[in-house]
Amino acid sequence: MNEVSKNNMTMKAIIINGSPKAKGNTARALREVEQTLNQQGIETEWIHVGHMNIHGCIACNKCWDTGVCAFKDIVNEISQKMKDADGLVVGSPVYFASPNGTLLALLDRLFYSNLHTDWSMKVGATVSIARRGGATTTMDALNKYFLKTNMPLVPSQYWSIAHGTSPEEVLQDEEGMQTMRQLGLNMAFMIKSFRLGLEKYGSPKINEELVETHYIR
Repeated sequence: MNEVSKNNMTMKAIIINGSPKAKGNTARALREVEQTLNQQGIETEWIHVGHMNIHGCIACNKCWDTGVCAFKDIVNEISQKMKDADGLVVGSPVYFASPNGTLLALLDRLFYSNLHTDWSMKVGATVSIARRGGATTTMDALNKYFLKTNMPLVPSQYWSIAHGTSPEEVLQDEEGMQTMRQLGLNMAFMIKSFRLGLEKYGSPKINEELVETHYIR
């Protein structure tokens, strides 16, 4: 099973704010998710990364030998925190119909350096915020990280997006805020349910050597 202890009853989610703004509209939407998680008994840890200077992956593959990224920064810190986490929430503003580049650099390195780490059944959720368009493509790009890593994706009553150019405007998106609260409720339910399932049935991860088929031989 994954690295969360069966006997550790504390349940925790890490929340990554990928916006350069610490208290902008992305943060406000993520806080709505966080408040709901806390109300449901899930501890949260907030990490703001969008303002950082984070190097992209250079495909050196050092992480395959050492288990950590060659660049000693926030990526390796989050990797350590993920060992005790039951879930991960990632939020981003829309940049040309895509997530913030700093956030993508972090996620590329975080997930690539942990390709051989068992994060199966840790729960993943994404939030994207737009003034007008590009929110669904941004959300889709973020979702790909979880779907590649045996991490169940949290649904909501609508795609987990909200609209506005400021925290005040995002709050006026009543459907968006309700969608965030439902996202938090669903995530809390999934974390609790998967914890019970792992205790009773163990991890569903296939007990076979990994097969990687290359198109060109």
